[in-house]
Amino acid sequence: MATLRDIKNKIAAIKKTKQITRAMNMVAAARLRTTQGRMENFAPYAKKFSEVLENLASRVEPEVHPLLVKREKISKVELLHFTADRGLCGSFNVNSINRANKWIKEQKTAGKESILTLVGKKGRDFFRRGKYNIRESFTGLYGTLDISFINKLTMGFIQRYLAGEADEVHMIYSRFMGRAKQEPTLVKLIPIEPPKEEKAAARTDYLYEPSAEALLIELLPKHVNVQIMNAFLQQETSEHAARMAAMDNATKNCSELVESLTLVYNKARQASITAELMDIVGGAEALRNA
Repeated sequence: MATLRDIKNKIAAIKKTKQITRAMNMVAAARLRTTQGRMENFAPYAKKFSEVLENLASRVEPEVHPLLVKREKISKVELLHFTADRGLCGSFNVNSINRANKWIKEQKTAGKESILTLVGKKGRDFFRRGKYNIRESFTGLYGTLDISFINKLTMGFIQRYLAGEADEVHMIYSRFMGRAKQEPTLVKLIPIEPPKEEKAAARTDYLYEPSAEALLIELLPKHVNVQIMNAFLQQETSEHAARMAAMDNATKNCSELVESLTLVYNKARQASITAELMDIVGGAEALRNA
């Protein structure tokens, strides 16, 4: 049985852990406010850009640009996968990795070869341990992201697609659904698909200058840029939200453990005092009868 000193030391250690988790919760909350503001400012632009581009794509023939042409035979697919660089955010990274694993198995079942481009230390470390085809991996980008890196990443995807090194390019990132929910989301980057018929029927009519074809050729690479930039912002915001929730749960668990151990400590202390009193009473009774 644990001694009173052991229980007391354990309570002190848990209280120190509680201070750490509370501090990490506050840091994550502050970073969340910053990144969420950037994400919310960028999201309307990304959404409208996507709508305009889909509208343009639905007005022209796919042959106007190779990024619109869907290949008949798909043998190689590339995946841009996002995870965090750090842990302590619950099941956040595991959910994203599981979603990517499921997608890779689906491609393998369909007879397609999967090639991975990884962003984030957790995903890189996981996929390096397995038999996965990794083209590139990047870490330490969150918080210091430069648009020039996005441009370079986009051009790499486009060049490999045009060269036939990849027949499709997909992306998996964690979409920010709220502070309590972050959902791993699969998006097809290349080829860019026009809207479905029911969506096209409700589309807005725009007047274009110059022609729709000329604008489309100019905007297609930028569309991939915008989608990747939006994914980075969504991913970073989701990470801070997940870490804030995990640290909040950890702080509550510490409080419950302290309460539970305090009750155990009080019971053990009471039992110790009772035992000492019994020894005193027994000794006094023995002296009286001597």
